[in-house]
Amino acid sequence: ALINNSALDNCVFLGVEEKNSLYEDGDICVKGAIICILYKYSCTMTFAIKEINQRSDLLPHLKLGYHIRDSCDDIPVALRALLSFNSSNLGCAAVYRTVSPVIIGDASSGISMALLRSLGSFRIPLVSYFASCSCLSDQREFPTFMRTMPSDAFQIRALARLVSYFGWTWVGVIGVESDYARFAIQLFLQESVQYGVCAAYTHFYPVTLSQQALDKLLNMASSKVIINFSGESEMQGILKEIGRWNITGLQWIASEAWATATLLWEKFGDLLTGTLGFAIRRADVIPGLEEHLTSLRPSDIHKSGFLAEFWEETFNCRLNGSVNSHSHGVGNYLDRLPCKGTESLDDVYSPYSDVTQLRVSYNVYKAVYLVAHALQDMSDCKGGKGPFSNGTCADPKHFKPWQLIHYLRRANFSALGEEVNFDQNGDPIAYYDLVNWQRSPDGSLHLVKVGFYDASSPAGYSLVINDSVIQWPCLSEWLNFASQASRSVCSDSCPPGSRVARRKGEPICCFDCVPCAEGEVSNETDSLECTRCSEDTWPNRARDLCIPKTIEYLSYHELMGIMLCVVSVLGACISLSILAIFFTYKDTPLVRANNMELSFLLLVFLAVCFLVGLLFIGEPSDWLCRIRYPAFGISFALCISCLLAKTAVVLMAFRSTLPGSNVMKWFGPNQQRASVFLGTAVQVIICLIWLLTSPPHANNNTDYHSATIIMECVTGSEVCFWCVLGYIGILACMCFLMAFLARKLPDNFNEAKFITFSMLIFFAVWITFIPVYVSTAGKYTVAVHIFAILASAFGLLFCIFAPKCCIIILKPEKNSKKHIMQRDLIALLDVTVQ
Repeated sequence: ALINNSALDNCVFLGVEEKNSLYEDGDICVKGAIICILYKYSCTMTFAIKEINQRSDLLPHLKLGYHIRDSCDDIPVALRALLSFNSSNLGCAAVYRTVSPVIIGDASSGISMALLRSLGSFRIPLVSYFASCSCLSDQREFPTFMRTMPSDAFQIRALARLVSYFGWTWVGVIGVESDYARFAIQLFLQESVQYGVCAAYTHFYPVTLSQQALDKLLNMASSKVIINFSGESEMQGILKEIGRWNITGLQWIASEAWATATLLWEKFGDLLTGTLGFAIRRADVIPGLEEHLTSLRPSDIHKSGFLAEFWEETFNCRLNGSVNSHSHGVGNYLDRLPCKGTESLDDVYSPYSDVTQLRVSYNVYKAVYLVAHALQDMSDCKGGKGPFSNGTCADPKHFKPWQLIHYLRRANFSALGEEVNFDQNGDPIAYYDLVNWQRSPDGSLHLVKVGFYDASSPAGYSLVINDSVIQWPCLSEWLNFASQASRSVCSDSCPPGSRVARRKGEPICCFDCVPCAEGEVSNETDSLECTRCSEDTWPNRARDLCIPKTIEYLSYHELMGIMLCVVSVLGACISLSILAIFFTYKDTPLVRANNMELSFLLLVFLAVCFLVGLLFIGEPSDWLCRIRYPAFGISFALCISCLLAKTAVVLMAFRSTLPGSNVMKWFGPNQQRASVFLGTAVQVIICLIWLLTSPPHANNNTDYHSATIIMECVTGSEVCFWCVLGYIGILACMCFLMAFLARKLPDNFNEAKFITFSMLIFFAVWITFIPVYVSTAGKYTVAVHIFAILASAFGLLFCIFAPKCCIIILKPEKNSKKHIMQRDLIALLDVTVQ
């Protein structure tokens, strides 16, 4: 109806819910209770216009008018409806004033696009209340489009976050063959990659579902979680077939197109329990709307075919002279009783008068107020400061549609306490309620808000979910609902300590779990790669944490170290005790006859050899390593040099007993001392060269065992190390050779026999030492070295000095000059005769 003095001569409301497939018969759409809902949106618009026209603070000098046409969710019908009241004026500039300067609608994205393309160069703005396709945000293609419905781009982000939140990485994605579903699914596949979510399958089914299409769809259902971009009518066909196949336990994720489609519950409540979906923002109440909706009286119903059809559907009666009989089928329609004329909407429940879920109606309400506030901003424009050429303003009573677009895009207003504003694409800031379909005790549907998505919140805080109040789908016919979310994954998550190994040719959600390699860890679930531990750390058994490596060295605090330490000290004490015995009995024939001075030196050096073993115990350090090896080499060189001098003295002493021999004057005490220190000097020179060129040093060895840091002394120069050992070996060989030659000399010179035995033990120990030393590592190498030192030192100590101590302490009668001279005389005669 036209209202005089109206700035908006005609506002066209093309009001059919976007995703409801309605059957067309002529120009009237019939779909049972859906008629109630769609008529409710029309009445919400008329209520908003009436409310604005009654306000004194908003458009006080203007009145809004409207025309209403039905698109029947069909593009040809929508275009015919658009042209039906302005067909003679759309192309005539002379009567351009009668063209509606703004269109509110359509609910369908596809129809909205068709209308925008048809309007073309007329640049008439179109404000949709339910068209959500992200394609409509393209301002180059649709520069005159605005909407109070958030773009699907926001809904898709919310859906991707939702499935990721519950760990559903393997989901089915289906949708009806439409621009809305195609763009939505394409966006979801792109967005879900960021969250590691994969589509088990994607499928588009036709608007008119055939049995073949249903069978194909259900045969693909390899995932328990299904996201469906469709409308209420398509869901009915799918749910009916699922019930026939007796498929249970499906977790439906509803797009906003059917997230609050309560009409599905009556027949398919068992299949839809636990459904999750994002619904557009709900208004708690629109003051006065309920009264406006229920104010419809029987006397009003003949004003339009809409009202008559709605009245007949609501009260299941037949109006006299109704134009809608062809919409129902003649037989069924004639079976209805005539309407009494006393019917009242207050007496029945109808989706039309239900104001508990004001979502789409709220969008319609905001769309009307958007136009009103844009006109108010236009009215407030001051000449010379306007947005158009030369600072001009548009005349609110005689403006062109394209001028209104400028103000629509910049509108910013408050509706029922909510701040309404738009981005550069004409899209409102997205806010969705996450609703859960729950069964009430009486079996009815209860849409419970279990969270929300707010696109204006910082990243990471946009999605809020209260898991504790969610009711999950039933897993079997014996359970009303499950206690926890179902699992839907292609591959189970890789636990910490392993990494993801992609399967070739399969989606990224399908993978194998490979344990981390040696020396690597992963402390996150589904880690793409393992991290190598630092040099001083090593993975624990689970390989999810780097722990400090075990530090290994021969310590004074462990049993083996304690034992070796005790034996070393004991050896030194025995050596010094023998030295004390020899010093006490230094004037006895036995001590004097065995080269007392060299014996004293040998005992001191043996004590030093025992104590050198202590340098190999404890935590290695550079200074300790530089002392350890030279001390070992020099101390043994001193010992062997003393033995070599003693053996030489034996031979020289025998030579001096022969007639005319004066050998001993060339090998007196001074020469003996000099030979000892000369033999040692060579070893000292080798050690000095070693220390000056490539000295031993401490090193942390991780090559032998990766989980252990072996603290050791490395030789620095292997050549010098083996030169030290080799020189000791040369001295030992010379000593052994001379002792072997002197083995048959008289008894008081028979020390050569004991030296020979001690050298044999010495050779046995060190020849065995070499392969064992080379083949072991860590503290055991050090222990072998200490053992070789102690064994060879004890061999020298006991073989040479034990027999003498026995005579001195246990058989003192043999420690006399007479006894020794008597035995030596007999032995000397035997040697002379031979």
